[in-house]
Amino acid sequence: MQTKERVILHSDVNNFFASVECASRPELAGMPVAVTGNPEKRNGIILAKNEIAKKFGVKTGQVIGEAKALCPQLVCLAPHYDLYEDISKELHQLYLEYTNFVEPLGLDECWLDVTGSVKYLGKSGVQIADEIRARVKKKFNITVSVGVSFSKLFAKLGSDMRKPDFTTVISPDEYKDMVYPLPLSSIVGIGRRLEKKFASIDINTIGDFVGLDDGYIESVMGITGLRLKQDLLGIREDPVLDYYKLPPPKSVGNGTTTLRDVIDRDEIKKVVYFLAQKVSLRLKKHGSLAGVLSATVKTKDLKTFHKSRKCVPTNNIDDIAKGCIAIIDSIWKYNYPVRAIRIKGSCLSSASVRQLSMFDSAKPDFTDAVKVINDRYGKIGIASEMSEFINNKSHPQE
Repeated sequence: MQTKERVILHSDVNNFFASVECASRPELAGMPVAVTGNPEKRNGIILAKNEIAKKFGVKTGQVIGEAKALCPQLVCLAPHYDLYEDISKELHQLYLEYTNFVEPLGLDECWLDVTGSVKYLGKSGVQIADEIRARVKKKFNITVSVGVSFSKLFAKLGSDMRKPDFTTVISPDEYKDMVYPLPLSSIVGIGRRLEKKFASIDINTIGDFVGLDDGYIESVMGITGLRLKQDLLGIREDPVLDYYKLPPPKSVGNGTTTLRDVIDRDEIKKVVYFLAQKVSLRLKKHGSLAGVLSATVKTKDLKTFHKSRKCVPTNNIDDIAKGCIAIIDSIWKYNYPVRAIRIKGSCLSSASVRQLSMFDSAKPDFTDAVKVINDRYGKIGIASEMSEFINNKSHPQE
């Protein structure tokens, strides 16, 4: 049974990639900014945008040309993933000053269980949240929105409610009034397919979902749906993990739903390369290599095509992207609109011990070296097809 005396925070950096870029380049103050793939051209994809760009209607997942049509003065920048990773680690260290129960969710979000800290520090959860917001703004010149509640789910819903730079409290006495009227899609894990299925029986809000029979929920979502209902009823204990005891992942994947249907192979390739950057970054963060790659393509009418394939263990962007593109080539004919793409690396092993195949040249990973140099010093004449792919291919999900 969930105790409603817990104090859980969810801290979410606002517009993380774009905010970090703006903080590191003061000359961008007051300008609409987007982090994109292939900023020199108009056919890359918007990965992230700042609040100013949002006001012009710029959205994550748009092609640069479409975003520029809405906001001609939009400044498009290439991503610097090493910088984002460094800032993420520094944010974790700041959070760890309050509690060791810090559980990351991606690079820019974390749960914190500060139940013990409230008593030790003599501060309320709201005071700790406000203090974190102030410290992050002062140290990094970026903002976070923080949800304060008695559970992980409600804390995350709170951080999503008001952006940017707000603290939102969802208390045990008010959570039903605040949360149940929200659209069902407010919950992470309720995608378009499930949203459409529930809407077909007039289930449109979180409150509607909670009122459903357990048997029906299980038939649609399995045990995951039953756990979600328990979370929304406030009766399931879902602890925040100890940062120093986080289990290694069994797989690492990233996917996205595109803003518009895509059918062209080159467009799909751009999406895959961006996803490969995200997967590579997370694999390296955990010191892991993937021995199996998977790719999933979902059509606009929700038909799914999926395949996995063994590979030489890797966490290299180019290896992952080329492997997943080869998989998609084997299952897809590029003859029908695609709405969602997901790639994944699994069968993980430690990057410190690598089994080389007899066909592996064991050459240095120059793609990552080029990326590091370009990220730190800008493009300084290192020209290769590989660096072009790494620095310019992209896709959303911030």
